Amino acid sequence: MNLVSDAMAWLFAPAQWQGAGALSLLLFQQLYLTAIPIAIAALIAIPAGWAIGHTGHGREIAVAISGAARAVPSFGLLILLVLLLGVLHKPVAGGITFVLLAIPSLLAGAYTGCEAVDRSVIDAARAAGMSEWQILRKVEIPLGLPLLVGGLRSAVLQVVSTVTIAAYVNLGGLGLPIITGIALQRYDMVLGGSLLVALLALALDALLAAIQRAVVPKGVRAAS
Repeated sequence: MNLVSDAMAWLFAPAQWQGAGALSLLLFQQLYLTAIPIAIAALIAIPAGWAIGHTGHGREIAVAISGAARAVPSFGLLILLVLLLGVLHKPVAGGITFVLLAIPSLLAGAYTGCEAVDRSVIDAARAAGMSEWQILRKVEIPLGLPLLVGGLRSAVLQVVSTVTIAAYVNLGGLGLPIITGIALQRYDMVLGGSLLVALLALALDALLAAIQRAVVPKGVRAAS
C-alpha cells in the first residue's frame, strides 16, 4: 500500500508536470507514436481488407500474414530494426515496428466486416442493379463498420501499450519513467508510469467503444 501511495504522490507532484521531461509531454509523445503508425497501417490494411472481404480472394494469405505478424515479438523486432537501419533511424525503426503491430487487427476488422454481411442482402443489392463498387461502398462498408472499428480498437490498444518500449531506444513516451525508475530502483516511478499507460489505454478503449456503438446502422440497432 505504501508503494501505491508513493506512486500517486509521484504522479501528482507538480514537478512531474513541468520541464523538459514533463509527463504531459511524454503523454503527447505516447499519443503521437500511437496515432502515426495506426494511420499508416489503416491506409495499408483497410483497403486490402475490404478487397478481400468483398471478393473472397486472398483470405488465407491475409490470415497467414496476420498470424505471422502477431507472433513476432515487438521488442525484438524494434531492436533488430534499430541495428539494421542504424541509430540515426530510430524513429523509422519504431514506426515500422508499430505499423506491423497494427496491421493484423485492422486487416481482420476490415475483411470480417464485409464477410459478416448477410449474403441475401448482397444478392438483393445486385438484383437491384447496384455495381460491385456500389455494393461495397453502400452496403458492405456501412454494415461492416462496427467490426472495422472493433479492429481499430484492438489495434490502438496493442500499439498504445507497446509504444512504451519506444523509450528503450530514446523515442520518448510514457515508458521513460518506467525504465528510468527500474534503473534507479524508484518503484514509485515505475508504478506511476505504468498507471498512466493503463489509464490512457482505458480512456482510448472507452472512446472507441462508444464510437463502435455509434456506427451501428440505425436499422440494425433497432432490429437488435
